[in-house]
Amino acid sequence: MAYPACLVLLTLNEIEGIKALYDEIPFSQMEEVVVVDGGSTDGTVEFLQEKGLRIVGQEKKGRGEAFRVAERNSKSRWLIFFSPDGNEDPADITRLLDKLEGGADLAIASRFASGARNEEDESAFPLRLWANKTYTWLANKFFNRGPYVTDTINGFRAIRREAFNKLKLTETRFPIEYQMTTRSMKAGFKIAEIPTREGDRIGGESKALSIPVGLGHLKILIQELTGGFSAKSKTGGA
Repeated sequence: MAYPACLVLLTLNEIEGIKALYDEIPFSQMEEVVVVDGGSTDGTVEFLQEKGLRIVGQEKKGRGEAFRVAERNSKSRWLIFFSPDGNEDPADITRLLDKLEGGADLAIASRFASGARNEEDESAFPLRLWANKTYTWLANKFFNRGPYVTDTINGFRAIRREAFNKLKLTETRFPIEYQMTTRSMKAGFKIAEIPTREGDRIGGESKALSIPVGLGHLKILIQELTGGFSAKSKTGGA
C-alpha cells in the first residue's frame, strides 16, 4: 500500500545526481510524485519527463517558492521534500513518512542526531556545521517546548499538508526550512527526527551560498522573535 504522500523532487541542474539515485527512490510507495524544477538546462527535465514524471515549473525563483508550488500542485495529505543531489539518502524517504504515520506533524532528517553524519564532519573548519548548530540551539531556546530538535535547517523533511498550510510560510528562498521549524515549534506541533547520513554531492554545485543563506536564517530568527507567526492549535493525526 502506498503512503498518502506526495514525493516532491526539487531540481535545478541535477542530471548527474538524479541519474545516479533514480533507481533507489521509492516511487511505487508514493501516492503521487511532483517534480518542481527551478529552470534546469542540463537535461534534468528531459530525463524525468522520459520517466513519465509530472514536471511543474516555477514562475518565481527560490526554494521556498518551490515548496509552495509543490503544495498547490499536489493533493496528498502528506508532503515530503527530496533533493536528488547526493546529500540526501533515498532510503530515508519512507523512514520520514513512518514518523508522520506515527503521529508527527513534521519529520526531519537530522544530520546531527546520534548516529548521523554531516557532510562537514571530516572538515577542519566546518563553518556550515557550526552555523547550523548555533541557529538550531537558538530556535530551541526561544521557541521549543518539546524535545530538543537537533537539526532545524535540513531541507530533507516531511510534513502534513494541514500543518504546512497552518504555518502560513512566507520565505521564498533557502531559509524556508528554518521558518517551517521555528513556526512548528511556536505552534506546538509534534516534531520527530531520524538520524541521516548526509552523502557527498554528486556533480554540480550547491545552490546554497553560505553567507547569504546564513543572513537569511538570521532574518527569520529576528522575525519570529519580534512577532512573525503565532498559532495556538496543534494539528490532528490525520
